[in-house]
Amino acid sequence: MTSAIPARSANPTNSPDNKPGVETRSTPDKRAKKQYSDRVKAERKLGWMLAGPAFVIMLLVTLYPILQATYESLFQFRLTAPDEREFIGLGNYAVILTDPVWWRDLGTTLFITVVTVAVELVLGFALALVMHKALKSVRGLLRTAILVPYGIITVVSAFAWFYAFDINSGYINSWFAWLPGIDENTNWFAQTGTALFVIMASEIWKTTPFISLLLLAGLAQVPDELSEAAKVDGATWWERMRKVIIPNMKAAIMVAVLFRALDAFRIFDNVFIMTNGAYGTEVLSLLAYRQSISRLEIGLGSAVSVLLFLCVLLICFIAIKLFKVDLAGSQGGK
Repeated sequence: MTSAIPARSANPTNSPDNKPGVETRSTPDKRAKKQYSDRVKAERKLGWMLAGPAFVIMLLVTLYPILQATYESLFQFRLTAPDEREFIGLGNYAVILTDPVWWRDLGTTLFITVVTVAVELVLGFALALVMHKALKSVRGLLRTAILVPYGIITVVSAFAWFYAFDINSGYINSWFAWLPGIDENTNWFAQTGTALFVIMASEIWKTTPFISLLLLAGLAQVPDELSEAAKVDGATWWERMRKVIIPNMKAAIMVAVLFRALDAFRIFDNVFIMTNGAYGTEVLSLLAYRQSISRLEIGLGSAVSVLLFLCVLLICFIAIKLFKVDLAGSQGGK
């Protein structure tokens, strides 16, 4: 005869020392979660301690010029007539935003930014792959050689490119005279298209190493096991690149694009040295320089600078929203 009383479960959670239905693993999980949160808080505290002094110094150095420029932009103020300062509110902004020159220079600046960043991203990723796969014996030498253009001062680089393409002192025309449309009398800086080509080529040549180093750091964070597992599953090189490598280095790509876009949007040296803004190559930074330094219109120049700063903030916002990178999650903060 079988007993009507069900057998006592062997589950240790039903033992007299434990309440029924309560798993003993819950306490270690909560304890581990608490320890994990403490570790994250400690890392964040250390990060603020390391970056805090630099952040405060940068804030002190940059905050005053920004506030001063914002204040000056509210006045009609010419440096040659300091006694004729007149408060006009947003009048300078109305003058700038209704001037076709502003929109033309904004279009030129955006064109240079988009083209240079896109080309640099492709070339930098290719260089990062080469450096990542290079032998350890030549890896350091290869990285040093790639960094040489980035180590050159921008003004020196701009003059070098200018003299290389100059119709009188340049050697590009004689070297590439065999190409269609190029001869010894080709003036690269007399047309908008060719002038922008030289300006963007000099930017790409100089700053691609910076992009490649940032992307190389991102490649180093991608586990080799993921790529090998995808290869075993029959994924092609392009499929591994698109579905495994690039998604896992999304944060590095965002940082590279953001840093370079902000830098390219504020381009000044190359344009100033090569064309001085002639033939439709003027950019926003050069426009601010002309208003403030050349024409001594401090109010209008300050307004252009403030609008340029707002454009930079807008680029930051768009880049962060576009990439949708969870930096806290990538740091293990979930």
